[in-house]
Amino acid sequence: MNMPHQITDQDEELHEQELQNKASWSSALRFMAVMAILLGLVYPFVTTSLGGWLFPDQAQGSLIRDTSGQVVGSRLVSQTFVRDEYFIGRPSAAGNDAGGVSGSNLAPSNQALRERVQTEATAIAQREGVSVEQIPIDLIAASGSGIDPHISLPAAELQVARVAQAREIDEASVTELINQALENTGWLGSPVVNVLRLNVSLDERFPAATTTSSVTPVE
Repeated sequence: MNMPHQITDQDEELHEQELQNKASWSSALRFMAVMAILLGLVYPFVTTSLGGWLFPDQAQGSLIRDTSGQVVGSRLVSQTFVRDEYFIGRPSAAGNDAGGVSGSNLAPSNQALRERVQTEATAIAQREGVSVEQIPIDLIAASGSGIDPHISLPAAELQVARVAQAREIDEASVTELINQALENTGWLGSPVVNVLRLNVSLDERFPAATTTSSVTPVE
């Protein structure tokens, strides 16, 4: 005859421990689900919505549009200009490609860097009709990001005569557009000129007579 099983203190402890383990796992899973919803859905939705509402221009990429409303670029990303009708920005180790942001990572003692600077300085001096000593450093020194859209005010002023002659307009009109393209004009930072913004303004106000625009819409 089988004797009924008697529940011992050890059995009760094991059962209680099993219940506690199940409760711990259940709490952990609920916490994980709540945090996944809050941080994976609610938080991104709220921050994205607020950003788009409070800062619509920045949230969309600080885009620059031409007179027809087409996007021609971003005021945060440089573009390559080579023609005399346009202001030319800083050299770029990244080819002004926002998808490949990088600097040259070459030390000042590097011979390849020295040769590049010397070659570009000679070309700029010839293009602008000045001596090498008159060239602002930012026109021959690439930025760390490779997509810096700005040049210094002296670097822009150096190019006024060439651009005015190429577009057959007076230098005062070009200088006026430079002043309109100035950024960091407050107490924080030094004034700089946004090259793309300036070139778009040139095409709008004084279209080049012999060439088509080099500022093309972005698809």
